Amino acid sequence: MAKKKATAKKATTKKATKKAAAKKKVADDAEAAPKKKKKRKSRKKAEEVIRRKVYWGVFNHSMKLVAKYEFNQRKAADKRASELSPEGKPPHFVQKIKEDIVEVIEPAAEEEAETTTKKKAAKKATAKKKAKKK
Repeated sequence: MAKKKATAKKATTKKATKKAAAKKKVADDAEAAPKKKKKRKSRKKAEEVIRRKVYWGVFNHSMKLVAKYEFNQRKAADKRASELSPEGKPPHFVQKIKEDIVEVIEPAAEEEAETTTKKKAAKKATAKKKAKKK
């Protein structure tokens, strides 16, 4: 009976040593190669560049836009207003119109430009290292 107990103890010690060895390997791997945190890419909204452009607008008496002309065509706008308002009818008039022109700049294009400049810088650095070795 004593022999059976001894073998049982040896079996448990072997298992224990295997577990301990496995834990050491895991601990050694963790110490040797620390985990790198991934950088989060922030989502940038597209930039909007807002510009304004001025036109001449011909309006009727109820402020409805009848015609629109470029800013340098004031005479044509006045002529059109006089044609549309004969005697006895409500007058048409000319007024400035300011319209927004929105240009969208996408952040993806900016990121691509940044990555290409980084790649070029890395290539130059490696070329310099190779030249120094020679």
